[in-house]
Amino acid sequence: MLSLPIQSNWLTLIYRRISILLVITLAFSGVHSSQASADQTQTSAPLKDSQLLDEVEHRAFLFFWEKSDPNTGLTNDRAKNNYGEDGYTIASIASTGYALAALPIAVEHQWIEKQTAYDRALLTLNFIHDKLPCVHGFYYHFIDKKTGKRMWNCEVSSIDTTLLVIGALEAAQYWHGTVVEKLANEIYHRMDWQWMRTNGSLKPNKLAVTMGWNPETGFIPSEWGNYCELMTLYLLALGEPEHPLGVDSWKDWKRNEVEYGGRKTLSGGPIFMHQMAQSFFNFKNQRDSLGYDYWVTSEQATLINRQFCIDHSANRKSYSSEIWGLNACDAPDGYAAFGAPGDENGTVSPTGALASLIFTPELSISSANAVYAQLADHVWGKYGYCDSFNLDRNWYDSDVIGIDLGMVIVAIEDYRTGLPWKLIQSHPDLKRAWKIAGFHTTKEPLPRPMRVQ
Repeated sequence: MLSLPIQSNWLTLIYRRISILLVITLAFSGVHSSQASADQTQTSAPLKDSQLLDEVEHRAFLFFWEKSDPNTGLTNDRAKNNYGEDGYTIASIASTGYALAALPIAVEHQWIEKQTAYDRALLTLNFIHDKLPCVHGFYYHFIDKKTGKRMWNCEVSSIDTTLLVIGALEAAQYWHGTVVEKLANEIYHRMDWQWMRTNGSLKPNKLAVTMGWNPETGFIPSEWGNYCELMTLYLLALGEPEHPLGVDSWKDWKRNEVEYGGRKTLSGGPIFMHQMAQSFFNFKNQRDSLGYDYWVTSEQATLINRQFCIDHSANRKSYSSEIWGLNACDAPDGYAAFGAPGDENGTVSPTGALASLIFTPELSISSANAVYAQLADHVWGKYGYCDSFNLDRNWYDSDVIGIDLGMVIVAIEDYRTGLPWKLIQSHPDLKRAWKIAGFHTTKEPLPRPMRVQ
């Protein structure tokens, strides 16, 4: 059923989300099985679709509000999903970016006063701007939430800095004309994309951005050269006015076609790769200068993910036509990447299925309802769904992870109001990047091909 092998994006995943650093994170913070005692989770009566989306969004926001340090604004990489203290103090810059993106959403839902949200955004950006160590405008992946100190000899990360900055720019556009906007743009304009592209001028002709830099070992060999979550990174780089990349870097990364069950997508793999960029930029009814419709790509990847689970449901207790979602997530034996097509072991990511509701709203909301109805006693907690579960192993994650909650809260708000899309695509630098990449409206009837020449 698989016509082309999965190959290139696994380098991305190995480094981005299954890196030694993250294994170290788990070794210190722990991924524990939760058998759902009364003090760990809270169950509720069945909810209507709108009520469930309200709960998921609100609880995700509570994570970003409660798990951001009140003195620095830096946000936990993960947290326990119960109602006690977990003692986790490690933040990630990507999670911090999603915390900034969540603030306008919370204001619009009246979960927090606008001035209070502004004060948190200002505090966070002041700390990042003035005190958080960076190298050529890029920040360390994992940091101490109280001090900003680099943790575990981690790398300066190009993709995680991208997520930090895109969240800051969303807040900037919401509080247009304020100090928040000024600080966010200054942080953005520090990013030296030429340095990250050329490996510090060692490879001047290279077009792909490297994944990061480490002061002990130098530039990371792996690059952002194959379709995945990289589109936000390259759009930021195209639009940044001080050290921009040219359009050739956008055209250079490979778009590897994969087919499963009669459907075609790019790269396949964990579902987050098809959600992360699309939750910030609205690719619907758009093609770039190469003729690709990335919305169609993500829609088909979601349908493949679900079908792959259905096709394996005879051997897996977790999978069904309603419960699916293969992702990079916690698993019984540690953090792992599961994909469709790709590796799987019965572990399901509830947020993975739900974050695709912009592409497949009925299927994604149905999945969220099914997980809640059947497994709320085991998977539902203070911050919503736990990161993952595996019924074959009778294992339920006790943690939530910031970037997964971030993708969910942004995607749900896109689906309901389009606010994140509107804010991001109102930024003048990002408008310019959109044009440089050659995006234009396509009016072909549905279903339409992934690419037209």
